[in-house]
Amino acid sequence: MDDSKVSLVKRIFEQAQFVRLLGIELIAFGDGWCETRVPVTPTLEQQHGFAHAGVLMTLADHTCGGAAATMAPEGQDVITVENKVSFLRPASGAVLLCRAEVLKAGKRLIFTEAEVMIEGDNKRLIVAKASSTLAVIS
Repeated sequence: MDDSKVSLVKRIFEQAQFVRLLGIELIAFGDGWCETRVPVTPTLEQQHGFAHAGVLMTLADHTCGGAAATMAPEGQDVITVENKVSFLRPASGAVLLCRAEVLKAGKRLIFTEAEVMIEGDNKRLIVAKASSTLAVIS
């Protein structure tokens, strides 16, 4: 991956103040994929003690953006135009992990999918699945 793409992905995470406020961290990325994590603190929980749906959605959305950015043409960026998230089970755990992958990168739209997981009993459990469409912008 060239330096401009590396710079773009890092900038997407460094400059998004809301993402930083939630504590979302960029773990790794490469051509067509991105991985992130967020420690679940009490301020990120809903009334039943699970990670709030908005946190899961934001984690998936931004991770999809990171994956899509790795496929954006030189000098271009990406922005979400559509999101869908399915919640499969309550997210109870100390850390949420997310991996997003590009399904198709076109000239104007990039289609991605993501899984949000928790770790437990030496295995990962998927708590949410997301699909996201991102537009390529100047």
